[in-house]
Amino acid sequence: MSVEFLLRTATVADIPALNELIEASVRQLQKDDYTPEQINGAVGHTLSLDTQLIADQTYFIAEATSGQPRLAGCGGWSNRKTLCGGDGAGNREMSLLDPATDAAKIRGIYVHPAWARRGLGSLILKHCETAAENAGFRRFEMGSTLTGVPLYSLKGYRECENMGLPLPNGTSLPVVRMVKDL
Repeated sequence: MSVEFLLRTATVADIPALNELIEASVRQLQKDDYTPEQINGAVGHTLSLDTQLIADQTYFIAEATSGQPRLAGCGGWSNRKTLCGGDGAGNREMSLLDPATDAAKIRGIYVHPAWARRGLGSLILKHCETAAENAGFRRFEMGSTLTGVPLYSLKGYRECENMGLPLPNGTSLPVVRMVKDL
């Protein structure tokens, strides 16, 4: 049976369901690349929802047209300087980017474990890139989890910098800054 996904802009009413999806995604799909301590420190902090993207209407939800759960994935892009992290990360850089000189930030792509490895991450990524391109951006940048690097590399992103993001429990989350030019 073929499953189709509908993409729509996330709203404030979606926040509780998005938080559940993100936590399930991180705890299941990131466990081969991060320690339990790193995951526990990152959930609700670095690997969590950035509600500014919802306010900016640049965060999207993928809903399955059949099957369970219906909320299959999410992700977005930003025209603000924050590279990565959720509301709790405290690394907010709210100033706006200039599409002529700056790279749009691809942000917070998560897939529910029930829908993993079916091309949904690629679909969300493409939707975000298209939306950012329609806003005038010609370059994209992200802070990728180690788990995401292989996918983003296949989609034309190149690794630029390895970073360790400090977590509230004293551990650090390794991420990779990646960029793509059109």
